[in-house]
Amino acid sequence: MKTLEQALTERILILDGAMGTMIQTYKLDEADYRGERFADWPSDLKGNNDLLSLTQPQIIRDIHTAYLEAGADIIETNTFNANSVSMADYGMEALAYEMNLESAKLARAAADAYSTPDKPRFVAGVIGPTNRTASISPDVNNPGYRNVHFDDLRDSYTEALKGLVDGGADIILVETIFDTLNAKAALFAIDEYFERTGTRLPVMISGTITDASGRTLSGQTAEAFWNSLRHINPISFGFNCALGAKELRQYVEEIAGLANCHVNTHPNAGLPNEFGEYDESPEEMAREIAEWAKNGFLNIIGGCCGTTPAHIKAIAEAVSKYPPRRIPERPVETRLSGLEPLNIGEDSLFVNVGERTNVTGSAKFKRLILNEQYDEALDVARDQVEGGAQIIDVNMDEGMLDGEKAMVTFLNLIASEPDIARVPVMVDSSKWPILEAGLKCIQGKGVVNSISLKEGEDMFLEQAKLCRRYGAAVIVMAFDEEGQADTRERKVEICTRAYRLLREKLDFPPEDIIFDPNIFAVATGIEEHNNYGVDFIEATREIKQTLPHALVSGGVSNVSFSFRGNNPVREAIHAVFLYHAIQAGMDMGIVNAGQLAVYEDIPEELRERVEDVILNRRPDATERLLEIADKYRGDGSEAKKEADLEWRSWPVAKRLEHALVKGIDAFVVEDTEEARQQYDRPIQVIEGPLMDGMNVVGDLFGAGKMFLPQVVKSARVMKKAVAHLIPYIEAEKAEGAEAAG
Repeated sequence: MKTLEQALTERILILDGAMGTMIQTYKLDEADYRGERFADWPSDLKGNNDLLSLTQPQIIRDIHTAYLEAGADIIETNTFNANSVSMADYGMEALAYEMNLESAKLARAAADAYSTPDKPRFVAGVIGPTNRTASISPDVNNPGYRNVHFDDLRDSYTEALKGLVDGGADIILVETIFDTLNAKAALFAIDEYFERTGTRLPVMISGTITDASGRTLSGQTAEAFWNSLRHINPISFGFNCALGAKELRQYVEEIAGLANCHVNTHPNAGLPNEFGEYDESPEEMAREIAEWAKNGFLNIIGGCCGTTPAHIKAIAEAVSKYPPRRIPERPVETRLSGLEPLNIGEDSLFVNVGERTNVTGSAKFKRLILNEQYDEALDVARDQVEGGAQIIDVNMDEGMLDGEKAMVTFLNLIASEPDIARVPVMVDSSKWPILEAGLKCIQGKGVVNSISLKEGEDMFLEQAKLCRRYGAAVIVMAFDEEGQADTRERKVEICTRAYRLLREKLDFPPEDIIFDPNIFAVATGIEEHNNYGVDFIEATREIKQTLPHALVSGGVSNVSFSFRGNNPVREAIHAVFLYHAIQAGMDMGIVNAGQLAVYEDIPEELRERVEDVILNRRPDATERLLEIADKYRGDGSEAKKEADLEWRSWPVAKRLEHALVKGIDAFVVEDTEEARQQYDRPIQVIEGPLMDGMNVVGDLFGAGKMFLPQVVKSARVMKKAVAHLIPYIEAEKAEGAEAAG
């Protein structure tokens, strides 16, 4: 008998169509749903379609048979709501296992009756989304509230899964996913069950894009959804329900270009009419899907709401002439996500991790969390994202705080703020229970900060395995049983050992391993600390050269700790350190995204002495930096303030360039107006001095001398300048149209 994998290489496989649509054709009443067994059940049961596997098994068997006759290669079990969470509506939680078991047996018997060696038929055990959402509050007045939690879902899905496997399912299909966190709980249960039982079945995943926004109900884009769930290594991935084939096409095409697995999809028969019914004919639907197959989007195709055996027959015939989609070769990248994707590859620029949502590093944030001022705490996170943070680090390690509760509360609140939740979350703690509590709250693919070999290999591997099961990348500290690594040799030794353990023992994806080789404070006055900057930079260089696809990160503010209280010097130290560390291969860092100095803007005297310290170029480097540090304390000297405004005397083009590079918007409108009066047409100001200035920004960014937060500020200045010119450009267009008319 051919395996599913063999069949997928030969042709486009056909999934069945809607179960609910077919059940409706039988026009069953309350008594039919109850059957003899549940005649006296205390609640109404009509509409509980999953129950029919127990009370009307012949109807379910006949529906399976009709789809097999139509050409289905894969039939789905009648278990969309057969889980204890959904069955609570009927008081039937205790029947969940039995429903899954009997439904799988019915499908198994039907499939076996039609299987041949050349055309085997497969049973997909369906795990539905439940009727609750782990990422969204049902109470608009209490956005942090949840009526279901990760562990509830995991337990419920485990019970359903056992029934499906015991009943003979060949495949597990997690479908109609509208909340990715629910699906992550399902995948956690599946992987955990597979490990515990030694059984491993192919997993299909199918999400639901709810409307023309192109997002799931919980807010994720198609690519973010893929990034969040690919850790299970599904045999296929795609979308179903909510949309008809025409509306779903662009998202199937997107996934077909992204996924390094097969693609499955089962759209509705068009969009529902005013009566909630589906009007798209088998011929219309098949015509649209044939075009998908022709373009190489498909490996598995079926139907959802409104589809019938006639639709499946027409689709099967329409795609039979086309070969299956070939799985594309995709570059190895770290694929993270919030509501939107964040992909980090070989050509990516430095990734900023916002550090201010950390009770150990921000006195303000700590005070807000301790006082339960969560709205203000959310503003701190929002400021980080608006300032250019591409990931936010959240840490709740404080002795006076219930860290688990605070982490859950804050992450649940973030989930209701799309302008924050669009970026991935780095769950940061030295305590595993807090890390795990955080992982149970994030629907995207986040990062765990951190795990290490501090407590030995067994604990390290167990935590790494769980991080992957939760769908997270991991930061691995250069810390082993002997302590933290402080020399280049020790940093490389520990990171190499950890990498080999993860790869050889767990087959952990190398792109999801992020090393933190420990950034320690320099210029402390202790001679042993003088080489800490060089040790980190050189360890980074060696890690990137010898440990394929692994990333390097670190807490950047640590390096300047000996100058706390002198922010200008600290910012100069950060900028110089990052300039050299990024050249060595550092991929990301925990920084205050809104306060990064531009490397080339650091006064030459200060920059030289900071580089002496960072690169340990001379034995008196610390003393020489201390000699001048007070000159730059606060805003610097009065002379510096005067110099700060010297640029106002420059020609207007140079003033605009300076404003763009520095992110200064105070004078940009008047300077743009002055430039407009010097040019024949307002568009020439954009094409000339403004674009020249942005080109300088681009060059500095590409050279690692500016960072994303500064580029964001530059873009805001550019936007303000262009906004001033738009009315003049529109007026010019209107004059031209009038003259032409």
